[in-house]
Amino acid sequence: MSQYILAIDQGTTSSRAIVFDHKGRPLWSDQQEFNQIFPHDGWVEHNPEEIWQTTLSVCRGALKKGRLSASDIAAIGITNQRETTVVWDKKTGEPIYNAIVWQDRRTADFCETIRQQGHEERIVEKTGLLIDPYFSATKIRWILDNVEGAREKAEAGELLFGTIDCFLLWRLTEGESHKTDATNASRTMLLNIHTQEWDSELLELFDIPAQLLPEVMDCSADFGNTSANLFGGEIAVTGMAGDQQAALFGQACFEPGMAKSTYGTGCFLVLNTGNKAVKSENRLLTTVGYRLNGEVTYAIEGSIFIAGAAVQWLRDGLRLIEHARETEALAEKANAESAAYLVPAFTGLGAPYWDPNARGAIFGLTRDTGIAEIVAAGLQSVCYQTKDLMKAMEADGAAKPTTLRVDGGMVKNNWLVQFLSDILDARVERPEITETTALGVAYLAGMQVGIFESLEQISELWFCERAFDVSMEEDQRSTLYQGWLDAVERVKTKPGE
Repeated sequence: MSQYILAIDQGTTSSRAIVFDHKGRPLWSDQQEFNQIFPHDGWVEHNPEEIWQTTLSVCRGALKKGRLSASDIAAIGITNQRETTVVWDKKTGEPIYNAIVWQDRRTADFCETIRQQGHEERIVEKTGLLIDPYFSATKIRWILDNVEGAREKAEAGELLFGTIDCFLLWRLTEGESHKTDATNASRTMLLNIHTQEWDSELLELFDIPAQLLPEVMDCSADFGNTSANLFGGEIAVTGMAGDQQAALFGQACFEPGMAKSTYGTGCFLVLNTGNKAVKSENRLLTTVGYRLNGEVTYAIEGSIFIAGAAVQWLRDGLRLIEHARETEALAEKANAESAAYLVPAFTGLGAPYWDPNARGAIFGLTRDTGIAEIVAAGLQSVCYQTKDLMKAMEADGAAKPTTLRVDGGMVKNNWLVQFLSDILDARVERPEITETTALGVAYLAGMQVGIFESLEQISELWFCERAFDVSMEEDQRSTLYQGWLDAVERVKTKPGE
């Protein structure tokens, strides 16, 4: 029996495939970036065909690097950028509009309308989510209302909706499987997270025909087989989870109170709350952590829209750097007395502020502010935002984690992780495998085919590569964080604006 698992990690800026072995070790990988489309201020789109082609290409690339054939792969797992919305023609498979990305804010006015109509409390109660353009429901409605003929086709059962996992599965199986998993479904604002079913009241509120929606599965399940002509033979797809839940799983945060924070395009702090769906009083999200054998493990989550994307902006927008890896050396050179703050509200502010109309700014510039200080401020903004989330979780009654497990591309930067430990006043652990999103879905896929037998076995495979301990005095921590809070206040939308 083959002991290899192919993990598809379809992210916001790139598609990646990694081949893992039976001990969760990454062996071969391939990655491709794809285009970001910005039609208007606050709008963010992707071309679904480009997502599919890059995904197919990196899967073939990873297999080629390992000189592997389809028969060498025991299973495929899919993890993905969540909330990003695709609607496609059931017969032809052609998307009827670009994918509307999770960062997109075009439905902010509609969200405000349904909030003013008094629907938020009911939506939070059923879905654990706040009314915000971030989630899929208002994106689906926008496509149905703005693409000619879309609503009529949807009501006639001629269209399908899916988040990226679902769209890729449909393409991989050549239309045989229209399925998603409980974690991705929980981010649509259409799933009742307590009953684990699509909610008819919410479908009516958002005017979305039920026949658009996929079947909701466990995270470890039989999702279907790939078409034989894609990889030279069929491969079972047996694992699926949204990227942040996959990272929670990959970090082996299986006990209530364990937390992980992932630093990719955005930043996501997720805390396991066990079999209880804890309602946040501080504008965090209650969500499905994972679902195995029909049993749900819940989590509370804080979402930051801009983390690695801030570094991308420093590189591509301001052209202050040529490569992200330069940021560590620059930050080390920065003047420690600098009072520069970068608030990266390029697409609004996420948790705990949820202000879609806030916009980014840099404060505290002086004559001696240079590239190093602005780069350091960009990195620090990610850490300050993590502290915002941690404080909100504590206000919700969650115990402050004494240790935070971190992952994602940004945590290769030692300066950033040390500052994170200092500003949080907590130990930060970086695992040997920092790409835990792909690893988590590899574990889920492997459990279904018997490669991994239990959560306990997976926990034993987790290893810390380096721990970062607090080295900052409380006075300095407090002063720095207060400066950040003052900067955030300046970019927030004022009442009546």
